[in-house]
Amino acid sequence: MTAGFDAKHALQVDGRVVIVTGGGTGIGKVYSTRLAEAGARVVIADIAGEEGEAVAAAIRDAGLEAISVPTDVSDPDRAQAMADAAEKEFGRIDGLINNASMMSVLPRQSWLKIPLEEWDRVMAVNLRGMFLCCRAVYPAMERQGFGRIVNISSSRFWTGQPNRLHYTTSKAGVIGLTRALSREVGEAGIAVNCITPGFTMSETQAASTSTNYSTGRGDRRVFKRDQVPDDLVGTVIFLLSDASGFITGQTFNVDGGESMH
Repeated sequence: MTAGFDAKHALQVDGRVVIVTGGGTGIGKVYSTRLAEAGARVVIADIAGEEGEAVAAAIRDAGLEAISVPTDVSDPDRAQAMADAAEKEFGRIDGLINNASMMSVLPRQSWLKIPLEEWDRVMAVNLRGMFLCCRAVYPAMERQGFGRIVNISSSRFWTGQPNRLHYTTSKAGVIGLTRALSREVGEAGIAVNCITPGFTMSETQAASTSTNYSTGRGDRRVFKRDQVPDDLVGTVIFLLSDASGFITGQTFNVDGGESMH
């Protein structure tokens, strides 16, 4: 056999240090838990500090590795503290999942009714926060000559879903950030990719979604069921692993076939 692609281990994330922003609630909670189960050492960075610590404690109780760092991703000092805590605890940073965003708390309404301060806050969390977290982890990844950044956008980018214009616009910006940043950090051995999840019934989403809104969404999908957080985990692990080693600047749509491109 010739040396080359390690088919047995290419999809493993065992031992890798991965930061999950928004990792204590909603879809992020599932990312954190599943990555720990896969052997990753997880840093849960969530503005909801108590929830983040509860997830980290549950992971540690299972004999796995995780810490919680309360983090407001829109604050540059807090984003830097997140990266510093990861390096202090685990000695390196291999992956960053930019999952934190404002969405479920936003009312669905005409773009004409969006308050300017709400628009600015969505952009501060969903775009500036992602930029700040990427910048915070970059020095560690550059020193290592290795890193995997996975940015979470939304399938609303493909469909132009109305009534949360600020959210949709911010998620379109995530794809532009992904493409441009991948060209800036590639020489350092850092891959930057993006996922566009479909409407996903996480704990937080279920609490904020009316039955009328969710009814019938499956009719537009190839797979006729609700999308759940676990449907995204495989793509996340793939993009953090060596199996995706020559992929960067790309967007992976995971929505059960509702949008195709």
